[in-house]
Amino acid sequence: MLTPRHFEHIMSLGQPWEHQHGRISLDNSNSHESNLLEYEAFDVLSPRGPLDEGLSVLSVDMRVAENRKDHYTDNFKSSSLIVRRNKEFTISIKLDRAFSAEQDDVQLEFLIGELLSPNDNKGTYITVSIGKGKHNRHWKGRVVEIQGNEVTVGITPNASCIIGRFRTFVAIVTDFGRQRTQRNQDTDFYVLFNPWDPADQVYMDKEEDRQEYVMNDVGIIYNGEYNNISSRSWNFGQFEEGVLDACLMVMDAGKVPLLFRGNATEVVRQGSALLNAQDDKGVMVGNWSGDYSSGTAPTAWTGSPEILLKYASEGCEPVSFVQCWVFAGVMNTFTRCLGIPARVITNFFSAHDNTGNVKTDIVLDKDGKIDRSRTKDSVWNYHCWNEVYMKRPDLPENFSGWQVVDCTPQETSDGLYRCGPTSVNAIKEGELSYPFDAKFVFAEINSDLIYHKADKLGNMKIIYVDTAYVGKLILTKKKDSSRYEDITSNYKYPEGSLKEREAMQMAERRGVSSRDYLPLAEAGVTIELQADTIKMGENLKLTLNIKNQTSQTCIISAIITGCVAYYTGVTSTTFKFENKSATVEASTSESDTSYMPYLVEQSNLLFVVYGQVEESETSLSTMRVVNLHPPELTIKVNMTGSPMVGKELMVSVEFLNPYNFILQKVNLRIDGPGLILTKLKYYSQILPGASVKYKVLLIPRFLGKKVLMACLDCPLLRQVTNQLEFEVVKDENRNDLKE
Repeated sequence: MLTPRHFEHIMSLGQPWEHQHGRISLDNSNSHESNLLEYEAFDVLSPRGPLDEGLSVLSVDMRVAENRKDHYTDNFKSSSLIVRRNKEFTISIKLDRAFSAEQDDVQLEFLIGELLSPNDNKGTYITVSIGKGKHNRHWKGRVVEIQGNEVTVGITPNASCIIGRFRTFVAIVTDFGRQRTQRNQDTDFYVLFNPWDPADQVYMDKEEDRQEYVMNDVGIIYNGEYNNISSRSWNFGQFEEGVLDACLMVMDAGKVPLLFRGNATEVVRQGSALLNAQDDKGVMVGNWSGDYSSGTAPTAWTGSPEILLKYASEGCEPVSFVQCWVFAGVMNTFTRCLGIPARVITNFFSAHDNTGNVKTDIVLDKDGKIDRSRTKDSVWNYHCWNEVYMKRPDLPENFSGWQVVDCTPQETSDGLYRCGPTSVNAIKEGELSYPFDAKFVFAEINSDLIYHKADKLGNMKIIYVDTAYVGKLILTKKKDSSRYEDITSNYKYPEGSLKEREAMQMAERRGVSSRDYLPLAEAGVTIELQADTIKMGENLKLTLNIKNQTSQTCIISAIITGCVAYYTGVTSTTFKFENKSATVEASTSESDTSYMPYLVEQSNLLFVVYGQVEESETSLSTMRVVNLHPPELTIKVNMTGSPMVGKELMVSVEFLNPYNFILQKVNLRIDGPGLILTKLKYYSQILPGASVKYKVLLIPRFLGKKVLMACLDCPLLRQVTNQLEFEVVKDENRNDLKE
């Protein structure tokens, strides 16, 4: 009797003949479904010999170079064939005699997933027939050309087929049985989503969009704060060796059903859960504690390949540690690698609404300081997520296009830490009843910032509401540029406009709590904090501006609290607590300036002002984040003329410690897709006033614009980054180069 173990053994070795009459029913034990595939069993014990006029396969050529160029996959650092859905690729089959379409029955078999459970109905077992037995069900096949004993076959995977790695077998079917080629990893190939094809779910109609959101392997991620935007380059590296296999391994380790893998909506939703390790053994461990001693600091990473390859090579163990921009960078790699257009988004002043009421509640104690024990919500200086581009067949047509997906673990969705995909257009219109997680994303950009004041007995009262603080600015990298694009208007209508009010009313009809706390009594006085842009180590100048818009003189008392803060809005050390009082004439303004010594270890300072107008007994409040710039990291190319493909290039990275204390446990990373694999240099210490210089030799592999990036990181100094862009030109002595 032929057992499933025999079948697995045979499929791996490729036993040449199978018995015509023997059959075996194979159950997909993982799917718990009753659809079984009757698969003809191989006769292991007594294979039939070749027939006098039989047809045999001598070799199979996957035509890797030609096919990959046609399928826009020739940038992948892999020797395997990689194709895209609904686009023909060709395979050349060499036979021991000429092929006859009238007499011969040749079947190409493509399998994905477990060999014990190939299933024609589920798309995990595909047969494409040429010749007299032609009966293709899923994929198209045709004879392209016959030259002597070689037949070239065109294969077209359908527009909704499973993406992943397929095995290839060629079978000759006769009245006496089936002769199948042996298992050969060289004939394995990958199928990806196809944004070039209108029938594919992820189709984009503009080539410039596809080049930016699918093919670009390096990007810029924006951070800092609304008034002081910073940026850092990121190596997406979706074409680097091993990255495609690592992305598929993420889905395998997460047991994503193969049936889901043809649906881009499911792939990104599953990916948003699997890329964080909050409630499973996902790819990355988030850490916002400030203690990264048992892993790598989130600020030290320069790109996704190092993280994904570490995860894959260490048995799918989660990688420590990351924060939101790293989650977004790796998600961008995951999606672009699989063929889904994607981009990284930064939302400045992003609300994290723990209570789900689309209100961000800030509780001040009796002294005017933030009461952390009673403040459950927070406003992040910035938060990064992703947008992916796709049709949403489960939604009304106008809600296709860009979708928000976020793998930073903030809140659970259907029992797992994940978010999205949810339509950007739906968010803008307040249509929050469609899947997935629209209400949470709406709150991130539209929450009202509500200040509560607790009295001595702990009773709370709303003292001030800021309806315009959250979601101030939403950015992404501009196409074919190193500048940013403001896409705030994609998410929300102008503050106070009729359209904005209509969208909020729609959101309330879809379950968002109404603004029953508005309007509050107008104070007639506004306060604003201003701060200069400075580097770490410089004194900070902080100015409080008070504007009296009433017709009478007002006396304003204010309390200013300054805290060291993480970019998530969570505060730690309080370094400033000051009472101010000012008399402001009608329709005039007053300013008060103070100076503070620097705090080198932290790059984010949060100031909160609580003020009261004595005449009207009305309250007002505001917050201001100050982001301190780190010292400079210098990258230089040491050569004359332009860098050339295949020619050695010396690069140096330099850093001077400008402080009066020792920097210890310093890590320096250098990275650049198409230029160099991630290199790490460790310094046990850098003395005050001392400098370090790290030289590295690299050889550019491709033509065109390239980005080299560097990052210096240590416990006392984070986010020291720089990047260098340059054009790699052709060596006139070579003509075998490509971009």
